[in-house]
Amino acid sequence: MNTRVAAIAELERRIGYAFADRDLLERALTHASVGDGAKAVLHNERLEFLGDRVLNLCAAERLMALDADAREGEMSRLMASLVNYHACARAARACGLPEAMRFSASASKVGVRNSDAVIGDACEALIAALYIDGGLETARAFFLTFWADEFAHLDEPRGKDPKTQLQEWAQARGLPLPAYELVGREGPDHAPCFTVAVAIAGFAPETGQGRSRQDAEKGAAQQMLLKREGGPSEEAGPAGVEL
Repeated sequence: MNTRVAAIAELERRIGYAFADRDLLERALTHASVGDGAKAVLHNERLEFLGDRVLNLCAAERLMALDADAREGEMSRLMASLVNYHACARAARACGLPEAMRFSASASKVGVRNSDAVIGDACEALIAALYIDGGLETARAFFLTFWADEFAHLDEPRGKDPKTQLQEWAQARGLPLPAYELVGREGPDHAPCFTVAVAIAGFAPETGQGRSRQDAEKGAAQQMLLKREGGPSEEAGPAGVEL
């Protein structure tokens, strides 16, 4: 069993559901970078559209069930905390979705698999696939399982922005401030994907992707934070270049 086949099996184990339509599952797990936009390659962008609507329905249902007297404005505020690509990315990581996804070689090289925006979108595609293959109850079961932590911490702040955390980390060690550089922009104008590199003197650059440059910078900062405990890299090169 190869690595990706094992990852898909683990994904189904974690979500507690085996897909009858294997082609549908494969489509949900395929990023638009595969095939470089070729029509013959079915990717998950259309499924994201449906999955977003199913996710909103499940979240709205749950909020109304939790508080029958909640006002619309309050529920809208809570919905914003529940339905966003960061929450989707946390759910995606919890169920093992990133490991099961299929990317082009170039997208994998720049770290797309670690992008909250990309795997958050894929989570919505997976929700759509669950809805199509197993019905609303199956999609709802996924939501209730993998959004349980979101509900448990609904009124708690999720912590500082990754860029702020990285800046404070660098300052505490007497290092120069992080430098961000836009290294790529792909996709149509209505759905762009930005790639940004962040560099700190003495550390190899890290990259992140997002629907906006700001989101890509946050993703790059998060990647740098994840590796910060390893100490300065001996392979560090000029800003924006990973040797």
